[in-house]
Amino acid sequence: MQTGTILQSQELFQGQMYMDFPLLIFTDLDGTLLDHETYSFQGAAETLDRLHRLSVPLILTSSKTRAEIRKLQQQLGLHEAFISENGGGIFLPPDFPELCHAALQHLDGECGVFFGKPYGYIREIFAEFRDEYALKGFGDMSVNEIMNATGLGREDAILASRRDFTEPFLFLREPRPEALQAGLAAHGLTITRGGRFYHLMGAGQDKGRAVRETVTLFLTGGRNKIITIGLGDARNDYPLLKAVDIPVLIPGPDGTSERMNIPGLRTAPYPGSRGWGMIIADILDEIISRHQSG
Repeated sequence: MQTGTILQSQELFQGQMYMDFPLLIFTDLDGTLLDHETYSFQGAAETLDRLHRLSVPLILTSSKTRAEIRKLQQQLGLHEAFISENGGGIFLPPDFPELCHAALQHLDGECGVFFGKPYGYIREIFAEFRDEYALKGFGDMSVNEIMNATGLGREDAILASRRDFTEPFLFLREPRPEALQAGLAAHGLTITRGGRFYHLMGAGQDKGRAVRETVTLFLTGGRNKIITIGLGDARNDYPLLKAVDIPVLIPGPDGTSERMNIPGLRTAPYPGSRGWGMIIADILDEIISRHQSG
């Protein structure tokens, strides 16, 4: 996408500031902005503050539920659109009327664009394959079991169980994802693999589709050019990274990275929030320098 001038701010919707040079950052959470073991974002705190000062929208794009993401947005001081459950839905702030009007969909009183199949249907089909493939999903787990499987505290585990579009699951025996995928296709479902779990979801959803639709919504809101940055660490982030102008891969906790054949792909120097903060700071410096000199 073409670019314009940078750091000349103007009002966006309800008093929010946005740069004349439109920049959107889409980021995965677990293992990317959030450290794998502790779920901390402190390694990126300085860069997050910088993004806030520049009024750059940070679109959380995660396998997490909307309840989990809402809580994290409060912790980060964000008031933005977000993408939940591996692209199952884009949720928009209700006081962004232009975006909500463009979305024309509602779920539990929230406006957005929804690609995923209802969780009740996901669980119904999951049950048909559970015994044959020795599967255990979040819907089969107690809160304590979710805590043990994820390392989350009790409150966060409860939020993780409140699902709209997807079912995270584990293979209790040898994984057979290809065979399972073949059986699910007839039901309009697919699976993808995240950092800890496989995820059962609608075949028509992924993070990339949700990213592209989010960009379209922002363009509908009055801008005619947007540069996009995307960050992820796992296989389910591949569609996200393919959909943005500047894709960034975050290495795993052991320093190794997923193999992804994506033109222009950058790799952060460190895992988790520290690597996230460093590479976003570098990209911002590049963009600002390029457009100030141009």
